[in-house]
Amino acid sequence: MNKKEISKGVVHVVPVDLRKALTSNQAALVAWEDLTPLARNEWICWIISGKKSETRNIRINKAISKMRGGMRRPCCWAGCIHR
Repeated sequence: MNKKEISKGVVHVVPVDLRKALTSNQAALVAWEDLTPLARNEWICWIISGKKSETRNIRINKAISKMRGGMRRPCCWAGCIHR
């Protein structure tokens, strides 16, 4: 799959750091592509809502792990306010 073909969310575009993490992990990328646009939007918004780069990196790693484990949306988060 070409990096440019990664599906986006309803409102949010996949940020570069998340795109890099997804393209370097085939299982996570397959899971990502199986999500609905609304679910992808939730993951993106949860990741970009982190204020510090450390928080964002932690969230990206958690997202990859959780998606590989079958989780379809971020847990214990109110959801994207942008939809």
